[in-house]
Amino acid sequence: MYNILLTLSRNIFFYKKIKLKDNFETRIYLMFMHFSIMMIVFKKKDKKFDQKIYDLLFHKIENNLRELGFGDVSVNKKMKEFNKILYDILLKIEQKEIDQNTFKINQKLAASYFNELCDAKSIEYFEFESYFSNFYHFCFELTLDNMVRETINFKN
Repeated sequence: MYNILLTLSRNIFFYKKIKLKDNFETRIYLMFMHFSIMMIVFKKKDKKFDQKIYDLLFHKIENNLRELGFGDVSVNKKMKEFNKILYDILLKIEQKEIDQNTFKINQKLAASYFNELCDAKSIEYFEFESYFSNFYHFCFELTLDNMVRETINFKN
């Protein structure tokens, strides 16, 4: 799961077309956005997301922080922060619409994590929103058993 989310977050689309900063935090936020959408799809299909997948994701992030040279205190602090960020994204990512078959990103949430998306009328925001709407629909069409593995095949 971690490698799939990492690959999705490294999509050149985000850095060339949307002009997001290519750094560790941006990749983490993008990983959490993809992961949140997958969790939302599971919930809408009345199935619980496997806790082991969540635990493994955070274990890999923790290992990467240690490889980057962060010490124990810094890693623990960062992991608490990342946990809060994931839940913030998960709870706020979807702009509630009247039509339950659509998925729309919460623009205020996107702007709070990506300064480049503050203008809701910009082409970059439109492209960002379209990407995640398409990702949501792609995931929704997959069977739950295959979703985690198959998201790597998402092409925007």
